[in-house]
Amino acid sequence: MLIALFSVLLVGYLIGCIHGSNAARLLSGVNLKEVGHGNAGASNATLSLGWKYGVLVGLIDIGKGVVAVLLCRLLLINYSPFSTDEVSALLYAIGASVILGHNFPIHMKFSGGKGTASLIGIFLALDWKTGLIGVVTIILVTLLTNYLIIGVFALYIDFTLTAFIIESTIWPFIISLVLFAIAIILHIENLNRMRIGTEPKVATAFKSKH
Repeated sequence: MLIALFSVLLVGYLIGCIHGSNAARLLSGVNLKEVGHGNAGASNATLSLGWKYGVLVGLIDIGKGVVAVLLCRLLLINYSPFSTDEVSALLYAIGASVILGHNFPIHMKFSGGKGTASLIGIFLALDWKTGLIGVVTIILVTLLTNYLIIGVFALYIDFTLTAFIIESTIWPFIISLVLFAIAIILHIENLNRMRIGTEPKVATAFKSKH
């Protein structure tokens, strides 16, 4: 089990290091780490380069979460002796490592994005029905509040509660709590900007001319 855990953590981290922001940089010539709020994620791509680049970055970052979980599930179910609970824990582990790779990629000096798009992909891959509920949750809360950060926290709450209610072992819940804590820490700057009224609102992205 320890070898399997180490393997999924390593593979997940390396997959997480594949950044949609790199594709945006190749196409636009703009380094997202040097514009906007310096975040290498879909939200900064949207605000800095326009919604088309935001969609591109988002799809790549969502896709790596989906690929990591589905590939891991395929290998574990068909080629391993692990129990259902152990498989579940390993799936959440690889999902967490993808987010860590996205947030702290070695090729970006451990300063990447904030993992929201990757979490969406992981959520969908773990269970597409509850994942869709998560997608609807972040969209509705974001649009109602006009702040992406509130939608992001709603998504993490949904993900954590789902792990607690659906999974039969405690590890997925613990992993989801740790990811939520990391998300809060990474969004402290956003919270401070929202408090003083300088955090960009969602409507700003739709007004972009790009």
